Amino acid sequence: MSDNTSRMRTIFRSKTSKALNKIEDPRELLDDSYDQQVKLLQQVRKALAEVATAKKRIDLQGQELGARYQRLAGQAHEALSQGREDLARAALERRSLIERQVAQLQDQYTAMQKQTAQLEERERRLAEQVAAFRIEKETIKATYTASEAQVKANEAVAGIGATVNDIGTSLDRARDRVAQMQARAAATDELLSSGALQDLTAAPDADIERQLASLSAQSDVERQLRAMKQANSSAGGRSTDRPDGWLSIGQGPTAQ
Repeated sequence: MSDNTSRMRTIFRSKTSKALNKIEDPRELLDDSYDQQVKLLQQVRKALAEVATAKKRIDLQGQELGARYQRLAGQAHEALSQGREDLARAALERRSLIERQVAQLQDQYTAMQKQTAQLEERERRLAEQVAAFRIEKETIKATYTASEAQVKANEAVAGIGATVNDIGTSLDRARDRVAQMQARAAATDELLSSGALQDLTAAPDADIERQLASLSAQSDVERQLRAMKQANSSAGGRSTDRPDGWLSIGQGPTAQ
């Protein structure tokens, strides 16, 4: 398996693991559960408000019918005092009808009072549950975040160790390649010098010129050696100890 293939598989596994971790992140699950409970609490409170509104409407209707009921009673008394028994009877009949209507409103009002009490109790319990769940949720999230940070730190430390090992391996390989290249360069230099390996970039007959130059250098050394011996046996000869003595280097028969 090549290094590129292995690296690609590692990257793929890493991305897949991150995607799965994101899907299964308990913090997101807890937040979703909390949001659902909050929505339920809002629905209960909305229902409680609607029931309270309906109960208030019934209360207003009851108050209106009660006022009419009292007014009809007064009208019946006034009709009797004026000798209008027929009007008094009509007022009392209407008053009797209002009593039946009020009785129905009273039943509805009582039922809504019970429903309101039940909804208020449910709202109270659900609010307490939501508050307790929120505290537990934040505690779990904080614990998970801290554990996740520790895992990342440990993985980073482990990754640094693996990276250092890889770097050491790379340096060893680089040193081996450099040593091999240096040995190859030295070997090719020796082959070129000996003539066993032809230098295609050199001028024609360069090998002969190189050998002649070597012989000339050897002859010059022998000549200078003889001159130095003669200079030692005589007091003559130029000296290069003066400040401008360097100008005579290579110009005379001797090189002192």
